[in-house]
Amino acid sequence: MTTFVDRVELHAAAGNGGHGVASVHREKFKPLGGPDGGNGGRGGDVILVVEQAVTTLLDYHHHPHRKATNGQPGAGDNRSGKDGQDLVLPVPDGTVVLDKAGNVLADLVGQGTTFVAGQGGRGGLGNAALASARRKAPGFALLGEPGESRDIVLELKTVADVALVGYPSAGKSSLISVLSAAKPKIADYPFTTLVPNLGVVTAGSTVYTIADVPGLIPGASQGKGLGLEFLRHVERCSVLVHVLDTATLESDRDPVSDLDMIEEELRLYGGLENRPRIVALNKVDIPDGQDLADMIRPDLEARGYRVFEVSAIAHKGLNDLSYALAGIIAEARASKPKEESTRVVIRPKAVDDTGFAVTLEEDGIYRVRGEKPERWIRQTDFNNDEAVGYLADRLNRLGVEDALRKAGAQAGDGVAIGAEENAVVFDWEPTMAAGAEMLGRRGEDHRLEAPRPAAQRRRDKESERDDSQREYDEFDPF
Repeated sequence: MTTFVDRVELHAAAGNGGHGVASVHREKFKPLGGPDGGNGGRGGDVILVVEQAVTTLLDYHHHPHRKATNGQPGAGDNRSGKDGQDLVLPVPDGTVVLDKAGNVLADLVGQGTTFVAGQGGRGGLGNAALASARRKAPGFALLGEPGESRDIVLELKTVADVALVGYPSAGKSSLISVLSAAKPKIADYPFTTLVPNLGVVTAGSTVYTIADVPGLIPGASQGKGLGLEFLRHVERCSVLVHVLDTATLESDRDPVSDLDMIEEELRLYGGLENRPRIVALNKVDIPDGQDLADMIRPDLEARGYRVFEVSAIAHKGLNDLSYALAGIIAEARASKPKEESTRVVIRPKAVDDTGFAVTLEEDGIYRVRGEKPERWIRQTDFNNDEAVGYLADRLNRLGVEDALRKAGAQAGDGVAIGAEENAVVFDWEPTMAAGAEMLGRRGEDHRLEAPRPAAQRRRDKESERDDSQREYDEFDPF
């Protein structure tokens, strides 16, 4: 059974925002006490977070569909809905997040590093929040926004200081097993290593990690063997160690040609040209292996390689190799620029930035694109005339109607707001006025404006006394 997975496709869906509610406060002797509809709750986010204890993407291979919880709708008496719970997904250190086109969205390195894979939808406003001096009793509420949903690709690139590369059965697994406490599978046949193995090595005061990358063969950079699947695991390493088999039983192979082949595959893969290289001539405990190492060592040193003769079985030359790697890693760490604290840069929008754009398409439709108009469309209940009228007012205040006029739109022309796959299309009327006719002005309830009977009777009596006094003052018996 597969226990290591380093590339998966994840379908992340954030929670939807809860709907706002339209409600009117009612109590004894006060049947119309004003709007009291609460707001909907926010939908939960889908968040990727680096967790050191996680070493594989296997869980997402078996369960690729992940969804956060939705926000709850609001309620009367000014009660807001509960926010949806964020869905936190732990991923291994070194996980790269890509979109379906292969563009890198995030490179997650370091414990606790996070990336929001799906943004939860906003909760809709209730009619209490929509009330104003001009709109005292809104008969509508805003809908919650749907949560962000997208497909992403997760790729794991091992975070290690040293990568052991070489032909299958060159002895990489044996070498990492004696240099560290790692326990990889070791056998006398090719491709015993099917997944990268990590080990921790201590050399003096330097502690570093070493990775055993599955064996490479000619054509690995184009997908042959296991190379294409695991070459990504050497990208983050500070130094590459060529493990060459000096006791190979294959007559058509020799350590120098093996080295040339691996270097060619690394060149074709790209991005590794400037990494320091060390050559480890393995299996020198075998007499023929020692003789071959003595023959090829001068040639390798002439090429500029530092060469170490080692034997994982006899534990020969391991300390020299380990301390040499520690020195290179210490220099690499010292040469890295110091990390600076993240600065928050605030870039306010330009004053003349309308936040939307109007374009005329080939089919004669005027399309409006912008964050605000598209969000308002998603929040509108088109079964409520008053809500549609409120949307028209918002678009007019934003300047959409003026922009349509400037673009040449006339009454009756088709207007689409949003992307083509989920746009709202309507025939444009420059003086659009939608709303229940009984409400008069949008959002006003004439029932709340009706005079109270007692107050009306008092005004009638005062009017009668004023008329009597005026008649008395006008009467003159003389």
